[in-house]
Amino acid sequence: MSNSDRKPVQPISGTVLPRFAGPSTFARLPELRDVPHCDVAIVGIPFDSGTSYRPGARFGPQAIRQASRHLRTQYHPAYDTEPFAEQQVADAGDISCNPYNIEKAVKEIQTSATELLGKAASIISLGGDHTIALPLLRAVNNYHGPVALVHFDAHLDTWDTYYGAPYTHGTPFRRAAEEKLFLEEASMHVGIRGPLYSKDDLKNDKELGFKVIHCDELQNEGLDHVIKRIRDRVGDNPMYLSIDIDVLDPCHAPGTGTPEIAGMSSRELVGALRGLAGLNIISADVVEVAPAYDHAELTSLSAATTVFEIINLLAYSRKRKT
Repeated sequence: MSNSDRKPVQPISGTVLPRFAGPSTFARLPELRDVPHCDVAIVGIPFDSGTSYRPGARFGPQAIRQASRHLRTQYHPAYDTEPFAEQQVADAGDISCNPYNIEKAVKEIQTSATELLGKAASIISLGGDHTIALPLLRAVNNYHGPVALVHFDAHLDTWDTYYGAPYTHGTPFRRAAEEKLFLEEASMHVGIRGPLYSKDDLKNDKELGFKVIHCDELQNEGLDHVIKRIRDRVGDNPMYLSIDIDVLDPCHAPGTGTPEIAGMSSRELVGALRGLAGLNIISADVVEVAPAYDHAELTSLSAATTVFEIINLLAYSRKRKT
């Protein structure tokens, strides 16, 4: 029997067991070890040693999983998908990585993510700070080669070093550019805003191959314009989606390490993601949830909902291919 013929093991329905009870996996999914095959693996990466301001994103995966209990997961009308019935999704637990040695942690994340991609077609990583995007891109490249990188964030994350440290949450895409992990002609930042360290930051970023959609452009031109720019840029290329929760305005996501005012609303982020339906998304991460600074699970719920949207994007793409 092929993988496509197997009936997926689904999460526990909220109509059978109340959503506040049951397993502590993402959306109460089965664990990876309990399914015969896996299309999408959800994995936590509780690492925040690359943070430059407020620490605490190491607790992000746990908080996102807890907030995911809010979700109704059987059917998504925006995509006309039953995401857990149409594909096997499982929770792969957390990657163990060294909290005291950043370079060692980066290698551990890369090794574990590479192994996980040998078991699942796609992975969605729960951060953790944005340092983790570099080893995740390395792992994805091991299977797909360079990818179109679509990066939702308030910040460029293409700086060279912080205090001489080459691996931090502000440098992953500079290192990724040096290693040619993404397609220069198909990659972009979305949601950038705020002041910079230098007037050369945008010029240096452009030289690495990125295009930028500033939050002012979203405000002035609208969501349809932003979606078209992303789709035109990515084309048919395999795409990696990296979402820093601080792309949202602090009123929507206060629980993050480096909040930046005048950001996207949660409605705009969800709308942008839905506009990507049909693109060739390979894997994704959602990072920088720091629950100690959160209020009423606002940030954690935004992150959990974002992950669920990505799961549905993968289901939508898979259904179109069959």
